[in-house]
Amino acid sequence: MTLRIYSTLSRGLVPLVPLELGHVRMYVCGMTVYDLCHLGHARSMVAFDVVQRWLKSSGLRVSYVRNITDIDDKIIRRAVENGETIRALTDRMIEALHQDADALGVERPGFEPRATDYVPQMLSLIGRLVDHGLAYPAADGDVNYAVRKFPSYGRLSGKSVDDLRAGERVAVSEGKDDPLDFVLWKASKVGEPQDVRWDSAWGPGRPGWHIECSAMCRELLGDTVDIHGGGADLPFPHHENEIAQSEGATGKPLANIWMHNAFVTRDDEKMSKSLGNFFTIRDILARFDAETTRFFIVRAHYRSALNYSDAHLEDARNALRRLYTALVLVPAIDQVIDWSAPFASDFKSAMDNDFGTPEAVAVLFDLATEVNKTRSPELAGLLRGLGGCLGLLQAEPGRFLQAGAGLEPSAIDALIAQRAQAKAERNFAEADRLRQDLLSQGIVLKDAPGGTTWEAMP
Repeated sequence: MTLRIYSTLSRGLVPLVPLELGHVRMYVCGMTVYDLCHLGHARSMVAFDVVQRWLKSSGLRVSYVRNITDIDDKIIRRAVENGETIRALTDRMIEALHQDADALGVERPGFEPRATDYVPQMLSLIGRLVDHGLAYPAADGDVNYAVRKFPSYGRLSGKSVDDLRAGERVAVSEGKDDPLDFVLWKASKVGEPQDVRWDSAWGPGRPGWHIECSAMCRELLGDTVDIHGGGADLPFPHHENEIAQSEGATGKPLANIWMHNAFVTRDDEKMSKSLGNFFTIRDILARFDAETTRFFIVRAHYRSALNYSDAHLEDARNALRRLYTALVLVPAIDQVIDWSAPFASDFKSAMDNDFGTPEAVAVLFDLATEVNKTRSPELAGLLRGLGGCLGLLQAEPGRFLQAGAGLEPSAIDALIAQRAQAKAERNFAEADRLRQDLLSQGIVLKDAPGGTTWEAMP
């Protein structure tokens, strides 16, 4: 089965046919680093991490770019408020981003360009747009894109130019010929820090938000990429403007497939910083382990809304424990996956259908049931291998199941030894007392011919 992906542009499933045989070029819009990442950012990072993992599992080479916006009005405002330089703020937030992503098992992209390192490429692209008559210098020093001169504007978002309203993340300026036009180059303002000022043919200033991605994508991956992705808030205006800029400059399609992950909601309302109803990744990891958080994200389809609640995280933790319980009982034999074999073929069919993680996770549970039934080390290895395609089930099973215990492992082991001694002395009342004492502290003992093991209660 050929991998098929839902493209926002065509509004349907399309086969992935890489421009270069065996090589996929993917660009994903990353974070604006003025604050800690929240769960919505985590969803996007994990969603596209799963995409690139599956592409690699399918035998494809992947050039994956996820950019960092390190110059922006919010960044400037926050740095000024903090009394620190732009670079100090963005360096600190990028380090925090990496810590959070690493905790969630998100593999680093092959390229992670910072916008401020690509200003010359942005200026070159703006110059081409001016030369092509698609952009114009305004009286206030800005350089704007003339939206109505790009006939296909709106095809990604499905919006008609006449119905569009200016002002969605784009400040309306009196210097614009049309309120729909958006800024490519912002003239420096009085009082702005010196480290957000670059020289240009149109005077000192800094790039607009949209031109950043067009320039970085083109510089690192070429005029056309196989996949361009981001969150559901980006088709308009950001990705629409990217298309206008890139295709206006090159005359070539910017991307063959456009992917967008859905929002994270809280009580069915979009989670966002502007609404004040968001949780940072760190807020959640203080209460739930990282793999449970990743599993919570992965088991929902990337295009489906993900509704946050503690109950949903608890359910995810209990479900993940069931998978690890199958692995703790049977030593897994690592192996090369035969994608035509039972379970593996069903997993592949699910993932090849627009990265169908809910169905793929269902296969993992079916396989775990078979491992419990057969005690097959080969099937346990397959379970671990398929889980790895989603960035799951790679921890040592016993350690995962013991995580969250209220006692130190050494103290638990000492009590288990005392219980074993009591049983050897046929003091079963004492052995039962020790078991109940541990149980009251959230520790479940499991006796087996090879000895006693323990788990933390979910």
